[in-house]
Amino acid sequence: MLKYLNSFIIVKPEEYKDMQFGKYNFERTFIIAEIGDNHNGSASLAKELIVAAKDAGADAVKFQTWITEEVFTRHAPKAEYQKKESNSEESLFEMNKKLELSFEDHKTLQNYANELDILFFSKAGSLTAVDMLFELNVPVIKIGSADLTYLPLLKKVAEKKIPIILSTGMGTLGEVEDAISIIYSISDADLYLMHCTSNYPAKVEDVNLKAIETLKTAFGLKVGYSDHTIGIEAAIVAVALGACMIEKHFTLDKNMEGPDHKASLEPSEFRNMVQAIRNIEKALGDGVKRPVVSEKEIMEKMRKSIVASKDIPPETVLGENNLTCKRPGTGIPSKYLPIFFGRKALSFIAKDEFLKWEDI
Repeated sequence: MLKYLNSFIIVKPEEYKDMQFGKYNFERTFIIAEIGDNHNGSASLAKELIVAAKDAGADAVKFQTWITEEVFTRHAPKAEYQKKESNSEESLFEMNKKLELSFEDHKTLQNYANELDILFFSKAGSLTAVDMLFELNVPVIKIGSADLTYLPLLKKVAEKKIPIILSTGMGTLGEVEDAISIIYSISDADLYLMHCTSNYPAKVEDVNLKAIETLKTAFGLKVGYSDHTIGIEAAIVAVALGACMIEKHFTLDKNMEGPDHKASLEPSEFRNMVQAIRNIEKALGDGVKRPVVSEKEIMEKMRKSIVASKDIPPETVLGENNLTCKRPGTGIPSKYLPIFFGRKALSFIAKDEFLKWEDI
């Protein structure tokens, strides 16, 4: 039993249509180009990434905001993928210090994104970063998987009372529940969950996309998917499973120096993902089982009508030996065939002639 479910969860599924941040109201899947640290510490490269993300069809660009001294000790080890994709002589602290963007950089990039009409937001990776992003008046703040259990940051973001995207990588359902309860004990702002597998790249057998439905059912919240797999298949399936947003790492060139480029999509790949997602959205429809317009146009040609399977003289008893159903469906529908059995023909009916109600 989820101990906090009745106490803190205030968003109900029927209210999904009213949930939004900024001008985005989730009438379709919200697609995020995760710039992360693929700008390599360069604001000019970050601008190029924003332009490319907009051209590729992204709804938003997401950065990562942190103060290195608040997040890493000088002896913190690199993850295995970081060791492979970065300077082996450089410590994790040194690598992140080099990638850190200043407040002025953030402000410049936000203004640039606004000019291009693409939403700018960021992950708050440290306590000071929360204040920086709030000062920028971002429409939503992301809390990364690494901070799912970092209570001071959860509380500080909640205190800002603006929409939150909470990533759940490495977390148990109980840990997600605890984080939600902390946030909702402070704020009633919109909260969105992101299913995630925190590995770079993530193996397809590890992504567990069915957990999207588990999170939706458990907490009654909109759930997205932060995809770290190679390729676009997992993101597309996530949309089919009901993900309200997709986040995917984005780069100009996978061969660039830096820890995340290899697990990112280049512009052409990202564009293909966006198009596939938009097609999936169309294919999903509204769930109502009914003939669509294009089916109605061919229904009469495809369905069958009741016809005589041979010449039928007057007063002949009708049955399986002299009635059948054939195309087109412009006569009496085949579903009424049993009604004719055992009745008599009132007049001559030629083979392949449509039966009429007045014939019996």
